[in-house]
Amino acid sequence: MYSYADRIRAVKLYIQYGKRAMAVVRELGYPSRKNLRRWYDAYVEAGDLPRGYRGGRRPRYSAEQKAMAVEHYMSHGRSLAGTRRALGYPCREVLAAWIDELHPGTRRVMISTSVHAPFTPKIRHQAAMALSERQGSAREVAQRVGVSRTMLYKWKDEILGDEAYQSMRKRNATAPEDERAVLLERIARLEQQVHRLQLERDILEQANDLIKKDRGINHLTLTSREKTQAVDALRNSHPLSELLSALELARSSYFYHHARLRLGDKYADMRGTITEIFNENRHCYGYRRVHAVLQRQGIVVSEKVVRRLMTQEQLVVYQRRRRRYSSYCGEIGPAPENLLARDFHADAPNQKWLTDITEFQLPTGKVYLSPVVDCFDGKVVSWAIGTRPDAHLVNSMLDAATGTLTARSRPIIHSDRGGHYRWPGWLQRVEACGLIRSMSRKGCSPDNSACEGFFGRLKNEMYHCRSWANTTVEEFMQELDAYIRWYNQHRIKLSLGALSPSEYRQRLGIAT
Repeated sequence: MYSYADRIRAVKLYIQYGKRAMAVVRELGYPSRKNLRRWYDAYVEAGDLPRGYRGGRRPRYSAEQKAMAVEHYMSHGRSLAGTRRALGYPCREVLAAWIDELHPGTRRVMISTSVHAPFTPKIRHQAAMALSERQGSAREVAQRVGVSRTMLYKWKDEILGDEAYQSMRKRNATAPEDERAVLLERIARLEQQVHRLQLERDILEQANDLIKKDRGINHLTLTSREKTQAVDALRNSHPLSELLSALELARSSYFYHHARLRLGDKYADMRGTITEIFNENRHCYGYRRVHAVLQRQGIVVSEKVVRRLMTQEQLVVYQRRRRRYSSYCGEIGPAPENLLARDFHADAPNQKWLTDITEFQLPTGKVYLSPVVDCFDGKVVSWAIGTRPDAHLVNSMLDAATGTLTARSRPIIHSDRGGHYRWPGWLQRVEACGLIRSMSRKGCSPDNSACEGFFGRLKNEMYHCRSWANTTVEEFMQELDAYIRWYNQHRIKLSLGALSPSEYRQRLGIAT
């Protein structure tokens, strides 16, 4: 049972030491931390502790036990741990507090300073090396030197450092057999990495060969069906589990698509038909025109399926934009009005004609085309091909076009403001045939967009998609003439109900 003085002393020390209970217990030897906090709470609440102690507990050790423990410490080498082992009580902190209370200043305290160091640097280094090389336990090394284990580890950290100590331990602990095991483990890891890279390389090659993908793609972006095709192609050279793991393909998904692929491709025949249509039409038909041809042949299939099959077979229409030829020579004289005003619709043939000149650049020279396009169905009424964009080119084209007219036909002939359509020879022919002139605004190609669209289709389908390195100018002119004839007679237009201009006029009963 603690007196009022003992309790108030403990509480005041508790406050003084910043509410560190263990510091108070080490100094006084009493009470427990729980009791100390309970005393502090009562002190804060009432401003003081009660004089009569209530609910306290009797001291754990009697005065005789206290005196016996201190006497044993003084007569047996003044060892706290030895006294506790011999008597079985108390803890080191309580025994130290009893010694300071009964015999103040007699407890041995080791003090080390940098000025009066009891051990030379050589002894410290030898002790640190002995500890690092584990020449006995740390306790045995400390007893041989005559210091505590804590001081021994402190010397080791100061002299060697933790990183050097760890590296020395690994180096000393590694036997030749261990080094061989480490090397074998590293070789195994490298072989696994090489195997993994080889697997990914094989997958990319199969994606390129079977699925028609680029080699630089990410194999994880493939669809489950495409991944299944790659797995089937590699199952003889790689385990199935590794392939599924590398492609991140679920096992159930693989067997589902594997079963679907075994049923066969129901579009196998259609793939051949689509490829044949694409090749027969100069690689110019997109999926809409191919779909229209299939419908004419009685094959029922959706446009989406045609587009997907053409993508898988890499049937792509070549597209490229090039610099356009310009025939504008400045304002020579007054230009007629734009009578079409971008209305390129005609109810009958020979109502609205469009003309212009376009250029083809070849390795062997340049070729120029001057056509007359009918707005009724897009038919090329006449055309002239030459190596120079001169008056003879456009005049011969106009003479051929006017030769197809009847006596009552007086079409509007629309052009840009090029110099060819403002020269006297052109004006005389237009007036003699009773044609009505119309011109686009200066530098405004949309005013003649229907003719420009014909040039764009012609160059995408016939010119840009081929190499003309070994073609002479005469051979190219023959190819160009053949294309325009095919354009009029065989190339279907969706706006005409999937018919060519000649077929459309024949269905309407109009002479071509």
